[in-house]
Amino acid sequence: MTIALTHLQRLEAESIHIFREVAAAFTKPVMLYSVGKDSSVLMHLAMKAFYPAKPPFPFLHVDTTWKFREMIAFRDQMAQKLGFDLLVHVNEDGLRDNINPFDHGSNTHTHVMKTMALRQALDKYGFDAAFGGARRDEEKSRAKERIFSFRSAQHVWDPKNQRPEMWKIFNTRIASGESIRVFPLSNWTELDIWQYILQENIPIVPLYFAKQRPVVERDGMLILKDDERMKLRPGEVVEDRLVRFRTLGCYPLTGAIESDADTLEAIVGEMLTARTSERQGRLIDRDEAGSMEKKKREGYF
Repeated sequence: MTIALTHLQRLEAESIHIFREVAAAFTKPVMLYSVGKDSSVLMHLAMKAFYPAKPPFPFLHVDTTWKFREMIAFRDQMAQKLGFDLLVHVNEDGLRDNINPFDHGSNTHTHVMKTMALRQALDKYGFDAAFGGARRDEEKSRAKERIFSFRSAQHVWDPKNQRPEMWKIFNTRIASGESIRVFPLSNWTELDIWQYILQENIPIVPLYFAKQRPVVERDGMLILKDDERMKLRPGEVVEDRLVRFRTLGCYPLTGAIESDADTLEAIVGEMLTARTSERQGRLIDRDEAGSMEKKKREGYF
């Protein structure tokens, strides 16, 4: 008897297979938990993959200290609710030097507080495999990255030296000091993510839903004034607008969109007609041509 799977069921099955493959082949995996919608789906899939046991790996959150307050509250709430092992890492050197998006710019801030912080955490705990929520439809450098993305002992990604992944067969062998980043959501689209969240009733950060929020229009983006550290430029005015976020990161570097989608059904409907990438709301992708690939070569997610 042949069972016909739906599109989402096939994606789910592939992701669960990847989780189990890594758990079987590597000695110390970890899941990177950025608290966004993709991480929420990834967490849900990890819980399903090993149910009724808990996932056999911890969850790592790299805290830049500039995340939205609602993200941090949601992170702690989910850790308590699901009881998973949550590791939080901050680059103490960057914190001591007061590295921030306003005084140092998005490029330096991201490199120090995200990329270097992630490398520190992976070295500190000795993880040999790290799950991430990146998808190929997000951005061109991610489009060409393998599901099993191999990194050198210095966490360097070489896009010209990737292994073939034919027929869902993955080469999991690594040399001493090397590691891999694993992306179980590689073949999902943004619409798939939202349809799955709706289908599975997955909790997400409230920032994804439309609400009146205090924002500043800057460089063609709507930036939420999330706390008193927000530095206004001459002539800028904070005003309440009905907005939501398609993507989440550090609040000074993440743009909202004007929208009235305040339910999952409304968001799915909005995604059906969307013609731009969610990454257009991330200032770090605008640093320079090929900026995301450059960041990934340096060890970024």
